[in-house]
Amino acid sequence: MNQEHWLDRELRDAAPYIDDEGFTVRVLQQLPPPRRRQDLLRAVILLGTAFLASVLTYVVSDGGRFISVTLERLAALPALWVFVLALASGLVMAAAGATAAISRSRASLT
Repeated sequence: MNQEHWLDRELRDAAPYIDDEGFTVRVLQQLPPPRRRQDLLRAVILLGTAFLASVLTYVVSDGGRFISVTLERLAALPALWVFVLALASGLVMAAAGATAAISRSRASLT
C-alpha cells in the first residue's frame, strides 16, 4: 500500500507541464454548456417509472400477500430444516465474502 502511494506521488511530481499555448482553454470555451434541464427530466422519468413499477408489483402480488404466505410456510418447517437452511445460507455468504476478500487482496498485490 505504501509503495503504491510512493509510486503515485513520484509519477505526479515527475510529470512536467507541457505548454499548449492556450489550446485547452480554447477547446473548453467551445464546448456547449451543461444541460441541466435534461438531467432533471431524466431523474423525474426514472423516479416516476420506479414508483409506477412498485405500485404495479404491489397490486399484482395481492398486496404483498406472498410475503406472509412464505413466512407461514417457513414457520411450519421442522426446526432441523430451519437450522439447515440457516447454516447453508451462512456458509454461502461466508464463501462469497472470502472469495471477495481474496480477489481484492490479489488485485492490490498486482
